[in-house]
Amino acid sequence: MSPPANEPARASRLTRFQWHVLGGMLLTLCPLLLIAIILIVLPLPPLTRWLLLGAALLASAALLRWHLRRVTRSLSTLASLLEALREGDYTLRGVPGGALGQVIYDVNALAQRLQSERVRFEEASHLLAKTLGALDNAVFAFDHQDRLRLVNRAGQVLLQAEAAQLFGRGAAELSLAALLALPSCQIVQHRFAARSGRFEIRHAPLRLEGRNGRLLVVNDLGGVLRSEERQAWQRLLRVLGHEVNNSLTPIHSIAGTLASLLQREPLPQDWRADFRGGLGLIEGRAAALARFLDGYSALTRLPPPQRRVLDVAGLIRAVAALETRVPVTLEDGPSLTVQADADQLQQALINLLRNAAEAAQANAGAVRLRWRGEGTMLAIEIDDDGPGPPPSDNLFVPFFTTKPGGSGIGLVLARQIAEAHGGSISLEARPAAQGARARLLLPLSD
Repeated sequence: MSPPANEPARASRLTRFQWHVLGGMLLTLCPLLLIAIILIVLPLPPLTRWLLLGAALLASAALLRWHLRRVTRSLSTLASLLEALREGDYTLRGVPGGALGQVIYDVNALAQRLQSERVRFEEASHLLAKTLGALDNAVFAFDHQDRLRLVNRAGQVLLQAEAAQLFGRGAAELSLAALLALPSCQIVQHRFAARSGRFEIRHAPLRLEGRNGRLLVVNDLGGVLRSEERQAWQRLLRVLGHEVNNSLTPIHSIAGTLASLLQREPLPQDWRADFRGGLGLIEGRAAALARFLDGYSALTRLPPPQRRVLDVAGLIRAVAALETRVPVTLEDGPSLTVQADADQLQQALINLLRNAAEAAQANAGAVRLRWRGEGTMLAIEIDDDGPGPPPSDNLFVPFFTTKPGGSGIGLVLARQIAEAHGGSISLEARPAAQGARARLLLPLSD
């Protein structure tokens, strides 16, 4: 195995340190060596010899003390830096110099890097905490022993406890073990401390402190469904109220007029005509209200599609032949087939084509009908030369209509049929001309 690339640099620094220590030790011996040479070369009196030897010993001792202080000062500085790093204080720095100057420089660089890493970690942790706190989903992180190590605010609300009360508790103790045992992406009925309802359960493995852990995400579907359901009911009731009032208001007004007419003495000569006209209006509005309710029943009684293989070109040609009020141009398309209910799909196309014809009739325009394959989907487009779709978000709301005498169920029924077949419907303005474009998407046959 080849040594790491930084091994030569470490060896070089160690060699410099060894030479530095060795040089200091040799320096402490220089006075003794010098006196030894003098004593050998010069014939000095015994007293002088002893004095020179004592002076040499004192000089060597002083140099040795200086050398030790120099080495120990570097070691002490290094020990203090390492102690600060061990305690998590990355702000302390040493002054490079002495026997371990290069090592202290490296420790300073390490402290600087660790300090930068800590700042980035704290920023990332703060960002993670803010992100988890903003999530509506409850997030739980468990360690290898299924003890809770992290929970966001939504999770605390769901369990009706603060984070300090939850940390370290087991999944079984928190009634979450059963959710961890389920396959991911499951929708279950579960009771938490805060509420019970339908929840989507997702979990995934993760690593905590080098060991396997698990992440659990709980999405409260009940709140989302209740909000969507409430909005749908509000839209429906708004349209229902509008349509019912359109019928009941004139009925109430005409009935009051006829009642006041009967109280006159004597009756006017044309009272029979007034009564016939008033009763006729009441009958007409009652019939309109009955048709409205029949339309509502039609939406709720749509049966599941009876699928069979249909030729797209033949179906579209048959539908186009039914519209005679405005010119209908049928553009040639490819030979394609779909698995669909012929009656339902024909009804959806008739509704779309009728809306397009009525819009084009207002501008004395025409209708164009085309189809093509888009990947695995069939796209049927109906363009009209009318004024364009109305600027409203309620086009696919039951009983909403912008046409006088309209029922408001044509588009809704067409969309229900399309979605029952795994497709969709959209109504938008034509991109390069005046008018609207109805677009029906359906899966092609395999």
